[in-house]
Amino acid sequence: MKLQSLLLLIVFALIAAFAALNWGVFLSTTELSLGYTTVNMPLGLIMLGLLAIVTTLFLMYVVYLQGSVLLEARRHSKELQENRELADQAEASRFTELRTFLDEGLTKQSMQHSDAKEVLLARIDRLEHEFQTYMEQSGNTLAAYIGELEDRIEKLSGQPPVM
Repeated sequence: MKLQSLLLLIVFALIAAFAALNWGVFLSTTELSLGYTTVNMPLGLIMLGLLAIVTTLFLMYVVYLQGSVLLEARRHSKELQENRELADQAEASRFTELRTFLDEGLTKQSMQHSDAKEVLLARIDRLEHEFQTYMEQSGNTLAAYIGELEDRIEKLSGQPPVM
């Protein structure tokens, strides 16, 4: 129990004890003026009744305030939950967009890699062919030089070539 509630109960208990101790005085009649007339009524009982009415009104007001606060808190909680769901959906869509972007980038990079690989392999094949052609030409040129040298040696020595 909160301190405020406990204090309120203590005040009500003191008022009830005061009224019980002075009940005879509360019931004694007094001449009261209502403005246009006078009546004989117990003033203590009227004041006690007014105190009960005011207390009841305050309690109803407190219950109304607590109810409205609870309804407002519930509404805020619902709005917060909706906003949280919207944020989760937005985050999920951003992750989906990021995945799509990364997939597209990886696909593009893979295609560029395969294109570059094909170009490189084609260039290597061309260079290999050119190297083979160069080697054949070099071999032919060397064979021609060797043949020429053999012919010169034969002419100088006068002997038939050895094969």
